[in-house]
Amino acid sequence: MVLYFRRFLALTLLLSGFATLHAQTVIYAGKLIDGVSDKVREEVTLVIQDGKIVRVEKGYISLKKADRVINLRDYTLLPGFIDLHTHLDGELHEKAYQERFSMNPADVALRATVYTKATLQAGFTTVRDLGDAYNVTISLREAIAKGWIEGPRIFTAAKSLATTGGHADPSNGVSAELQGDPGPKEGVINGPEDARKAVRQRYKDGADLIKITATGGVLSLAKSGQNPQFTMEELEAIISTANDYGFHVAAHAHGAEGINRALRAGVRTIEHGTYLNEEGIKLLKEKEAWLVPTLMAGETVLEMGKEEGALPPVVAQKAVIVGQYMLDNFSRAVKAGVPIAFGTDCGVSPHGRNAREFVLMVQNGMKPMAAIKAATSVAAEVLRQDDLGALTEGKIADIVAVKGDPIADIAILQNVAFVMKDGKVYREDLD
Repeated sequence: MVLYFRRFLALTLLLSGFATLHAQTVIYAGKLIDGVSDKVREEVTLVIQDGKIVRVEKGYISLKKADRVINLRDYTLLPGFIDLHTHLDGELHEKAYQERFSMNPADVALRATVYTKATLQAGFTTVRDLGDAYNVTISLREAIAKGWIEGPRIFTAAKSLATTGGHADPSNGVSAELQGDPGPKEGVINGPEDARKAVRQRYKDGADLIKITATGGVLSLAKSGQNPQFTMEELEAIISTANDYGFHVAAHAHGAEGINRALRAGVRTIEHGTYLNEEGIKLLKEKEAWLVPTLMAGETVLEMGKEEGALPPVVAQKAVIVGQYMLDNFSRAVKAGVPIAFGTDCGVSPHGRNAREFVLMVQNGMKPMAAIKAATSVAAEVLRQDDLGALTEGKIADIVAVKGDPIADIAILQNVAFVMKDGKVYREDLD
């Protein structure tokens, strides 16, 4: 009898698991923007099974074996958004520069869980994180994948690469007594051999890609926000080693010379691209690279730079100049036909407000559908993730819904009512 009961229980659990594995969810969409087509479809049914979209049908079909029907007939469905430039380990505020002396790695990681949840709730189901402290985004990536915490799917560069005194040198602004001499392990390189070692260290740490700071930056405690900070030999060593390890390279770059060097070396994306010139535009097209403009960062630092005491003086001076230029030069890039992908630099601006970037992109010359594609199918192409970024059969079921028409009013993307990631609903604030 005991043996029979055990077999019965095992069979029951097996069948239960099988039923759960193949459970189907039906979603009725009033309108659908699939992330690939320029056309907005109306009255569409999506069937979700095992975390993927298995059917996309015209009209509202009936499925007798559906485990759940979600009625979104009054909403517009879009692919889950992809933000290609985040910093989930922190957020800019007046005391942010003191935190590296007062917060432990565990503090940073635990606080970051709040930021991951806010990001997912805003409809961003995938992010590329471009530089953190203590490699916390590697741990966040794993914790989210295991279901321990809520957050977007993460592709992380972990610690950014810099040169001595460069934008991502962690000892900038620190007293001489505390500076030490950070090297490749800490993401600081000087010469091709250091460059190779730093890339290999990122591989050892568990990063997904490489982030370099090809020029000075706005928020670092250093004078220049524009100067090139790697030699061509260093850049070529980074790119070739990254290619060996299956990494792509993202380059923070404001100044024109640093942008152009990075593109000539073979980076996949230029982050910010503030002083992009004609040569840079030509190289972006020739090299099939993308500009990730991060207009929210420009807007944020411009506002904070004008507010007395909000930023250190050396930072505020750069912020006012670079912030305005980032916004102005984007329009020029759009008119020139530069390939553009979506990224916010959230962490500079508050996490969870990522969709503000859509508004700024459209205000500065981009068409609404192009902006949406930049955050869906285009961003998925940048990441080389063929199963993301579109609401078509076979793709991962990352879905967001908003009330209204984002083509007519892009700002409504800031008010997401429904979020699904991997076929699981994480937000459902429906009328």
